[in-house]
Amino acid sequence: MKKIDGHLHLVRNIAGLNGKGRLNALGNGQAIWDDGTVIQLIPNGSGADSFSAESAMKLMDQADVEKAVLLQGSLNGYQNYYSYQMIKKYPERFIGAFSVDPFADNAMAIVKRHVEDLGFRAIKFEISQGGGLHGYHSEKPFRLDTDPKVGEIFHYLADYPGFTVTVDYGKADQISYQPEAIANLAAHYSAMTFVVCHLSFPDYDHQNRLVAALRLFAPYPNIYSDLSAIQDIVGETDFPYPKCQAVLALAKKVLGAKRLIWGTDSPWSATFNTYGQLATYLEASDLFNESELEDVLYHNAERVYFNQQAIQAVKEASDPALQQ
Repeated sequence: MKKIDGHLHLVRNIAGLNGKGRLNALGNGQAIWDDGTVIQLIPNGSGADSFSAESAMKLMDQADVEKAVLLQGSLNGYQNYYSYQMIKKYPERFIGAFSVDPFADNAMAIVKRHVEDLGFRAIKFEISQGGGLHGYHSEKPFRLDTDPKVGEIFHYLADYPGFTVTVDYGKADQISYQPEAIANLAAHYSAMTFVVCHLSFPDYDHQNRLVAALRLFAPYPNIYSDLSAIQDIVGETDFPYPKCQAVLALAKKVLGAKRLIWGTDSPWSATFNTYGQLATYLEASDLFNESELEDVLYHNAERVYFNQQAIQAVKEASDPALQQ
């Protein structure tokens, strides 16, 4: 069955930044935060201190994954330009989103460059307190639907119908958790598509929280959720992940299969469970019928990210900075 990995990260240079400080490469796929926390960021055999497009495609090919959506995150450090280069080099394999810190002095210039020059038609906001913007902007908590700096970005993106906004807002016990903001934005910007990462961070022991968030999204057909890293979030390594199947059953009931996007959150998630396991656990369950699987594994990501506007923008993109 055809698959699109709807949540993948390339890492040319490890440049992570969050509440733990900066992330520095150690080799052998490991990295260390400034506070001394050591992590295995890259799965064995996929890179010593980087996770290249070629390493990603090797894993994808082994798992019969046709294409992938390249997202950015504070864990790896924004890899905007490397993603642009690889999308241009392998347009049949990759599409992507860029990220920006909306509180940077040149935030709007960065946004305009990535949209107008580099042809991105998706933006990723990783605002989580645990791993994103709220981890190093905690002195001023902000909401995506009311902050004027973020609002300036949305006002600009409104000129691009079909633009995709992908959001990681962290867990329910973090100040960054704001499913209400996604519902408000989806209502106001009905021509945009919104994707909530990681199935809104499900807590297996508090499933009513997930249901409450998904019910906020249900009235808005322009809100999707990706399923990446839910194994890590619920702490599960027992394939095919029965706890994950339980929360996915709730998601299917509330949102339906046509609004769920499979993804892995590799490379980091592929250090806890293999890429092959992450690519096949849905088929190993009886949660979705064949038609639903085709939607979750392929068609939904194709519709949201690999749409004609995005593909055409990539074809037309060229970087004026390299033509000077």
